[in-house]
Amino acid sequence: MLNYDVGDFLNFEQAVWRALCEGDMQADSALLADDFLGVYSSGRADKSAHVAQLRDGPTMSTFSLTDAQALALAEGIVLLTYRAKFVRHDLSSRKESESMFVSSIWRKEGDTWRNVFSQDTDAP
Repeated sequence: MLNYDVGDFLNFEQAVWRALCEGDMQADSALLADDFLGVYSSGRADKSAHVAQLRDGPTMSTFSLTDAQALALAEGIVLLTYRAKFVRHDLSSRKESESMFVSSIWRKEGDTWRNVFSQDTDAP
């Protein structure tokens, strides 16, 4: 039976969110696999699109991640699910916090874990 620590993957995921809050394109790029795919209410995004959203700076102001669960899909492949509560950086779009459920797949590449897939679902 494969056993991975949910805390490790929550830390990886928090690093992605910190990159969004800091507008750090380099950190965001380093955390994503070259074949990354994101599925969002706005459509699909590859790695270059995910990183490019930070070209003009941060996209998020604050975030918290809760209710995390990890599921080993195979050796070196882990599905992390959690609830994110966040405030967008552009307050003209929304002035209050939003919530969503996130499914995120992390794949081990050598000694490094990279995010290969993420899907967001609006949460009440």
